[in-house]
Amino acid sequence: MKKFLVIYHVPAADAIKQMKKVTPEQGAKGMQEWMNWAKKCGKHLVDMGTPLMNGMELPVKGKAEKSKKNVSGYSVLEAKNMAEAQKLLKGHPHLNGWSKKASIEVHEAMAIPGM
Repeated sequence: MKKFLVIYHVPAADAIKQMKKVTPEQGAKGMQEWMNWAKKCGKHLVDMGTPLMNGMELPVKGKAEKSKKNVSGYSVLEAKNMAEAQKLLKGHPHLNGWSKKASIEVHEAMAIPGM
C-alpha cells in the first residue's frame, strides 16, 4: 500500500465566514458527514488530520511570509494507487458546495531508499 497526503484548500475568509453562521445542529451535521467519510474509508484512512491555519512560507533566503496557498487541513490515506486514493475521496464533505473555492489536492508519498 502507498500513502497519500490529502491537502484541503479553501480561502481562510470563506472558512471563517462559514463557521460564524453555522448553527450547532449544522455543525453536528457537518461533523457527521466527515465521520461518514472516515467510516467509508475504513482502514485506508491512516490519519483523519485536522484543520490548519496561519501557514507561513519559509524561503531559502529572505523573510518568512504568510502562505498564499489557502491550505485549510490535511488527511493521510493508504491506497494501492492514485486512482484508488481518488475513489476514496469521491463525495468528500470538503467538496459538498459550502465554498466554490474549496478543492482537494492529493500527493503520493515517495518511498525513500534505506528508510
